[in-house]
Amino acid sequence: MTDFDYTRSGRNRATLLTVLAVWACVLALVFWIDMALWIAAILCAATLPALYDLVTARQAGMTIAATDITWFAGAKTGKVAWNRVDHVRFDTRLDLSVRMALVLHNGRRVKVPFEATPPADAIEADLKNRDIKTERHHFGFM
Repeated sequence: MTDFDYTRSGRNRATLLTVLAVWACVLALVFWIDMALWIAAILCAATLPALYDLVTARQAGMTIAATDITWFAGAKTGKVAWNRVDHVRFDTRLDLSVRMALVLHNGRRVKVPFEATPPADAIEADLKNRDIKTERHHFGFM
């Protein structure tokens, strides 16, 4: 079976459009309803991590091979052999984002960084093709 490779860059259209939309809304509120500038600054400051990703084009991704799974997100990297993994857990959060964790045979969870996680449906299908057990948990708080 071929490796499953996924990469994403922080420099993408969705990030740029989101930052521009937030700034446009803040500017509109400043001019139309005379919003306090300190409130506008706080709202614009919330876009600084996205701006950092746009400028640095930080890469993140994952590779699923026959023997192991590896991921990277900025300075964070990880690698776990499949013979140590009991199952892969997908948790859907209230904001509808899906977080992935590898549950080891000893019960320990290894959380995969969100930015390195591929779309849940694609990776879950690949894991099932490799006969790796998966679990889905919807709307968990932890």
